[in-house]
Amino acid sequence: MFTEKTTARKRGRPPGRTPEGDAARRRLYESALALIAERGYEAATLRDVAARAGVSPALLYRYFPSKRSVVLALYDELSEAFAGKTREMPRGRWRDRFIHTLELSLRVLGPHRVTLRALVPVLVGDAGEGVFAEATASSRVRVQAAFETAVAGATDVPEARLAGAAGRMLYLIHLGVILWWLLDRSPGQRATAELVLLFRKILPAAAVALRLPPLRGFVLGADALFAEALAGDPEE
Repeated sequence: MFTEKTTARKRGRPPGRTPEGDAARRRLYESALALIAERGYEAATLRDVAARAGVSPALLYRYFPSKRSVVLALYDELSEAFAGKTREMPRGRWRDRFIHTLELSLRVLGPHRVTLRALVPVLVGDAGEGVFAEATASSRVRVQAAFETAVAGATDVPEARLAGAAGRMLYLIHLGVILWWLLDRSPGQRATAELVLLFRKILPAAAVALRLPPLRGFVLGADALFAEALAGDPEE
């Protein structure tokens, strides 16, 4: 019978962590991301990654048993970096804190834009590796929590139930902006910068409208649909 330790080795996870092992894992990880950026997710293979890094496929599989594990590692790294930067969110109105958080997200993702563009079909449509997949839940929760905090900690925070719903709505808007940014072909993604500016201009009116029952009802209703359609358990 396998012990827990030998089972972990059998699954391909290195026993313990060493500086050399961490350096090797990082080199392989970056090689995989570079290859995905160049060839696209489907065309990139782990064997090609191993060849590029000058290691055996067996060593690569020890750290990354599948391309999926590379993608999940990228999600985890980026969401953790983003969450760390949002811990020092400035005080202010929720609309200003939302723009601050959105721009932080774009800055964190910026160096990985080419790779993320290659992953758009996966991000949007893959049931196992997409933004709303069960396997990516921990990364999603980190990012979503930042937008919920942007509202909940604002100087003009709405009542609790509405604040949570508004934060999740802003998280979804943020995802739309990120997708726009990934597909943006304007020089230097100028169109994305202009879109953020439009949000900055329209959000004061949205903040006023949020006090009105019709818009409050819409936000709460949309939040319920979000929970049912995207945040719930996948269908059997």
